[in-house]
Amino acid sequence: MIDENILKSIHGHENLIGLDLEQQKKLCQEIRDFLIDHVAKTGGHLASNLGVVELTVAIETVFDTAKDRLVFDVGHQSYVHKILTDRQAPFDTLRALGGLAGFPKPGESETDAFVAGHASNSVSVALGMARARTLQKKHYNVLALLGDGALTGGLAYEGLNDAGTSNLPLIVILNDNEMSITPNVGGISHYLGKLRLRPGYFGLKRAYRTFIKKVPGGQYIYKCTHAVKQWMKNSLIGSTMFENMGFLYIGPVDGHDLSRLIYLLDVAKRSEKPVLFHVKTTKGKGYLPAEKDPTKFHGIGKFCPENGSLCSVPSMTFSDTFGKTMVELGEKHKKLCAITAAMLSGTCLTAFQKAYPERTFDVGIAEGHAVSMAGGLAKAGMTPVVAIYSTFLQRAYDMILQDVTMLHLHVVFAVDRAGLVGEDGETHHGVFDVGYLRQAPGMTVLTPASCLELQNMLRWAVERCTGPVAVRYPRGGDGAYAGSALPENLSEAMLLTNAAVHKMREGKDVTLVTYGTIANSVLEAAGLLAEKGIQAEVLRLLCVKPLPMEAIFASGKKTGRVVVIEEACYNSGIGQAIGYAFSARNLKIPVRLIDLGREFVPHGSNAALYEKYGLDAAGIAKDVEVICRHEK
Repeated sequence: MIDENILKSIHGHENLIGLDLEQQKKLCQEIRDFLIDHVAKTGGHLASNLGVVELTVAIETVFDTAKDRLVFDVGHQSYVHKILTDRQAPFDTLRALGGLAGFPKPGESETDAFVAGHASNSVSVALGMARARTLQKKHYNVLALLGDGALTGGLAYEGLNDAGTSNLPLIVILNDNEMSITPNVGGISHYLGKLRLRPGYFGLKRAYRTFIKKVPGGQYIYKCTHAVKQWMKNSLIGSTMFENMGFLYIGPVDGHDLSRLIYLLDVAKRSEKPVLFHVKTTKGKGYLPAEKDPTKFHGIGKFCPENGSLCSVPSMTFSDTFGKTMVELGEKHKKLCAITAAMLSGTCLTAFQKAYPERTFDVGIAEGHAVSMAGGLAKAGMTPVVAIYSTFLQRAYDMILQDVTMLHLHVVFAVDRAGLVGEDGETHHGVFDVGYLRQAPGMTVLTPASCLELQNMLRWAVERCTGPVAVRYPRGGDGAYAGSALPENLSEAMLLTNAAVHKMREGKDVTLVTYGTIANSVLEAAGLLAEKGIQAEVLRLLCVKPLPMEAIFASGKKTGRVVVIEEACYNSGIGQAIGYAFSARNLKIPVRLIDLGREFVPHGSNAALYEKYGLDAAGIAKDVEVICRHEK
């Protein structure tokens, strides 16, 4: 007799180990129903989690993640782990401000071993934990769970290379849901692969090893027979890359065969050396719309669970505008290339790839490689446009300096998801790029506030600019002011003057300096201030590197005070640079900052975060009023 609702009784490892196979299978179906029902209401990463239901149930059954350390690589596949570790009740708050995070978060649960929002680092982190365990003489298991996409990042191989030679008990679980890692070479490979995974194989292997060690000279005999076995296997099918690195390789294994997964994870658990456990899964498993279109359901908004249709039709976004403009520019400029790092769809380069496949390069999760390759393309006479999310571009900082700006190469950086990105939280907010891009000598950084402005700035960056240039734009659409455009004949010298400044409102009491789409809130705040008798002048910068200081100086001298308002963390934007410029000019005009503060910004809707950090119109007006009243 199977319990009516097994999932409700599961709060952790202790509840899982008592289930029989039929109950485990029913639990998997209940988890899928739970995921579909809840993610339909909150939005989130669905397809990847549907694909790891059996795998996660097996992991949580064999291991106690309250003690054992499970390190995720890109934590969007952690929902099932959260559901099985006593977080079903708050799942309605998934990705909302103050609610459950969409990625592992150690502060949320002791079962979350490490934060995981980016990619390819899990093996390195897990190896660090394994070494700490050894040094401290503690006893717990360490696992790294990574998707095959993470293996396109070089850091993964750095970790694997070190872990394989460490000879430490460590399990790397490779969730292979798309590409083949170890190709099937003929019938012998298939036969030997099945033979290695038969239930009796590992038991026989352990028994032989135990027996031979008791025989006089057994250690020498074992080494000889093991060498012969390896020679025969390598001669017939070759060895896997992972075995060459020093791992015990298990796989590939059907990632939806629960009993098989539990058995083999238990085998891996008892190994005294590094194990690479290769699992084949299907993204979106058990939900037909997600199986048919896993890309759409990778990260999806609210949807109708009956048929998978979105609850609202998305409007034209900045990313859409970028993709459309790139296609137009590609037709005109035959040397134009597009580069992205595993975000072809996310950056809206799919249409460009379809039109110009030979000039489109998706390099995988390898941002450093993308930027270095762009440098090579530019040096050899092409015009590369590198489209990478702001938070991921951070990983290529060294290459931006060494391989692009040092040679003043004409590489265009399309910095998508600049500013707050809402529910994905602190690992994904693009609130540091202004600071690190401004540090690069010779870099120009443009900040469009509308889709039309992005279109014009991108054209200018491709056709008129001669050095490195970044165009940063947010997630979603502008939804308000259409903005202006940079003049077609703009030069770098003109960027230092009022050519790169849009005066949105005249005023005499305070100068509000801002850039990007937050200018809409600043303009609204100026209206609220006017009701209080404070006339604010609003300057929107079209360029934040170089800074058009002459226009800011002129306005500051007129109003007597300057407030810089930006969607960036403290010291990661332009506020301090403007303050320093006034001081260097010996202008005794106070420069105040309104930004996101010194801490990492949590997850939540953008509207909720703007209100929390005082970057909505009401919050800006309140802070500016305090500044003006205090400094009278």
